[in-house]
Amino acid sequence: MSAPVIELDGLARTYPGPPPVPALRPASLVIAEGDYVAVTGPSGSGKSTLLHLLGLLDTPTGGSYLLDGLDTSALADQDRSALRGRRIGIVFQSFHLLPYRTALENVLLAQLYNQTPRGGRRLAAAGALEAVGLGHRLDALPATLSGGECQRVAIARALVNTPSLLLCDEPTGNLDSVSAAAVMEVLDQLNAAGYTIVVITHDPTVAAHARRMVTISDGVLSERIEAGHA
Repeated sequence: MSAPVIELDGLARTYPGPPPVPALRPASLVIAEGDYVAVTGPSGSGKSTLLHLLGLLDTPTGGSYLLDGLDTSALADQDRSALRGRRIGIVFQSFHLLPYRTALENVLLAQLYNQTPRGGRRLAAAGALEAVGLGHRLDALPATLSGGECQRVAIARALVNTPSLLLCDEPTGNLDSVSAAAVMEVLDQLNAAGYTIVVITHDPTVAAHARRMVTISDGVLSERIEAGHA
């Protein structure tokens, strides 16, 4: 059996009041290496809170979160940032590409704070872009790329440090149906290659690509059914 990448035990986040707002009620979940999990739920259900906790962008107010067996809950901010840079790749809905940097340069920037040897950065960045089907667009600026291509650059940037976890926040939310299908095909291929993927989405078409489906409603996390394909 694959080792757990994520282990949540009573993980919770309450925002201070008055009155206090329990955005994520105590949640337990195990995600193994190579798993593909969709987290679904309506707006305001707690999806964003869970995303920020899994991505080490926020700290819990209760419970524990083990990433690759390391308890992240009590880490100092600097240690959390370093761990995130080494082990988590995050893909956002809005791409967040620097407009005056080429596709290759946008991916290269992800390695600056990760102690990647200077000599290997360009090769690794080019390899990540090749992996998402953009090996021919290394020198393209974001303004010359389609929305789907921009999202694939963002995926390459998330991949370049070979993370334990690829965390995707509504990865097709800004895309037309054709571009969305191309992006999901890339994610499917990455999962088939062994990457552990968690997709936060409200789109049932996106969720159907995952192997497991988890729902969140009013801050309560629960596993639902076997999703899409095996």
